[in-house]
Amino acid sequence: MIIVTGGAGFIGSNIVQGLNARGITDILVVDDLKDGRKCVNLADANFRDYLDKDDFLALIQQGHDFGPIEAVLHQGACSTTTEWDGRFMMATNYDYSKALLHWCLKHRIPFLYASSASVYGAGPVFTEGREHERPLNVYAFSKFQFDQYVRALGPLHSPVVGLRYFNVYGPREQHKGGMASVAFHFHRQLLESGKVRLFEGSDGFGPGEQRRDFIHVDDVVAVNLWLMDHPEVRGIFNLGTGRAQSFNDVARAVIAFHGRGEIEYIPFPDHLKGAYQSFTQADMRALRAAGYAAPFLSVEEGVPRYLAWLSQQG
Repeated sequence: MIIVTGGAGFIGSNIVQGLNARGITDILVVDDLKDGRKCVNLADANFRDYLDKDDFLALIQQGHDFGPIEAVLHQGACSTTTEWDGRFMMATNYDYSKALLHWCLKHRIPFLYASSASVYGAGPVFTEGREHERPLNVYAFSKFQFDQYVRALGPLHSPVVGLRYFNVYGPREQHKGGMASVAFHFHRQLLESGKVRLFEGSDGFGPGEQRRDFIHVDDVVAVNLWLMDHPEVRGIFNLGTGRAQSFNDVARAVIAFHGRGEIEYIPFPDHLKGAYQSFTQADMRALRAAGYAAPFLSVEEGVPRYLAWLSQQG
């Protein structure tokens, strides 16, 4: 059996789909369905069982026997970067992850977990090293501190891999609301008003020229599944494309897909000043050196694929 925490969420549900594409259905999905809208992400998926995240934690703390476990893909977290309740964030993202990690180590189960590029803060270097890490908010801090905890454990008998996701976009993110990708929001804005709204310049970047490393969720799934196939790979790795592209690039890809629309620039929000990543670009040398060789989709390739999926969903 394979356990996917956060399995009803954005990346988790796509991982379940990726496993299904391999013919794997012996999956335990763990999540928190207080927001029941997330269930639509699993409506076309096949898996053996579902557990609430608190019930699952209680079972592993009680020593419950789940039978043979091939791997745990830990995607569950509070990913709201504007949440400032530090006690809640650390309990959800840090303490929970520690409990699950030690359970996996005890039973020698491969443990793949979601970290975040937010640990780098404002950058400008995005290489997996402590000297480059300076989180700007408590979400980033919770991810950073778990990475630190994993590092402090040193060499481990069972595989443990952390993936620092950069700006992921793609199917099954609609429940995220304001935290959904800019590709999703640009698509909605264009359909509603015929315009795509981007921030004016900030941090030395011109209007809409802030740049992020945008990665399609299909590529994220492919890396997770590759790591399942290669348990000899261990460590903390960036997961982006290695190429920063501008918000203007994303907007133009959305407009090109629809064949209409224009860009409107709006003032940069005061509440984001000093807490915003105007530039991210994953240094992908570590993952490449570990053996992952497949190419990544560019914005020009990935955004139309995503919008075609959204259009099919109505």
